[in-house]
Amino acid sequence: METVIGFTAIAVAILIGLGALGVGIGMGLLGGKFLESAARQPELAPMLQVKMFIVVGLLDAVAMIGVGIALFFTFANPFVEQFIAVTAG
Repeated sequence: METVIGFTAIAVAILIGLGALGVGIGMGLLGGKFLESAARQPELAPMLQVKMFIVVGLLDAVAMIGVGIALFFTFANPFVEQFIAVTAG
């Protein structure tokens, strides 16, 4: 059972880490493209800024969904119960 819990902890760390890495890269690319487009057409900067913040909110939602799934696996791990059922029977 300790192996299942250990692998779950590793999976949770990878899930949160890769989610945060992906969101960080996405926000960096998004911010860079926003600055490029605002420099090319300054009159469109307010409209582009609104759209950029909407996309940033969606990117954050992806990271929070990953954290939610990771917390589920941490505190209500279905694999431990399945492991106990297999080994007991």
